[in-house]
Amino acid sequence: MTPAAGPATEIRGYLDHLAVEKGASAHTLSAYRRDLDKYRDYLAALGVDDLAAVSEAHVEGFRAHLATPDPDTGRAALAPSSVARTLAAVRGLHRFAARDGVTAVDTAAAVAPPRPPRRLPKALPVDQVVALLEASGDTGVDTDPARLRDRAMLELLYATGARAAELVGLDVDDLDGLDHPEGGTVILRGKGDKERVVPVGRPACDAVGAYLVRARPTLAVRGGPALFLNARGGRISRQTLWAVVARAAERAGVTAEVSPHSLRHSFATHLLDGGADIRVVQELLGHASVTTTQVYTLVTVDTLREVWAECHPRAR
Repeated sequence: MTPAAGPATEIRGYLDHLAVEKGASAHTLSAYRRDLDKYRDYLAALGVDDLAAVSEAHVEGFRAHLATPDPDTGRAALAPSSVARTLAAVRGLHRFAARDGVTAVDTAAAVAPPRPPRRLPKALPVDQVVALLEASGDTGVDTDPARLRDRAMLELLYATGARAAELVGLDVDDLDGLDHPEGGTVILRGKGDKERVVPVGRPACDAVGAYLVRARPTLAVRGGPALFLNARGGRISRQTLWAVVARAAERAGVTAEVSPHSLRHSFATHLLDGGADIRVVQELLGHASVTTTQVYTLVTVDTLREVWAECHPRAR
């Protein structure tokens, strides 16, 4: 093992390694330098002046230090994502030191970064979804091919919980039973080209049927199997779909940030609010694991709380 090096010396060596061998950008190097300077100052305050003396407990303590505010200095606690980023620099430094023989072991290897808080999906209330769908076009009176197409796309998004890529990838032959009184079905191709068959309700069937009869023939100047077409007759893009959703939200007066995924989130949340089994929702969404679907159950807690507050005799 080479003689122990002070943190400042090894930090310089590590940053040189990132710049020369890893090709890190100036922005990345600057961020790593700031994070590692914090770590060096933390160790210095504990009287630790070489990396060989750093223990796993020191690294754990630094992680806790970052996440805890200091009222004496006015230092605020870092968000979990910022703690994780800083800890990534520290872990890289110790990995480099162990590889270089400065330390006998990788001291920080077992110190895991904090898990980011679980973000709740952004689901719209049912009335806002209805307003958004109606603002995209009227299948009964519209003659504009683009408006008919937009209404069909958004109705189908909310009816099936499709991802944006799944919707724009649909072909005409993926639809079946649009004229059936109880609705039809659509084949969606998810991640890994895994197919699933999802029911389509009567409103979405009507919107898609109106598009197919009154709009798609006008747009289909180039032929091809794609269901939803742009003004040039090609398959519509995900960027266009995002723009369609944003326009409809603006027309409907929906102030929340809305995307195609918002309709997918709303689809899942409204099903669970209505009493659907989570395993059924998992299949409809095309999730490989029910664990992924369970994030939607966090959304419905608000609904449970409202019911409890209204109905339980000791709620107030």
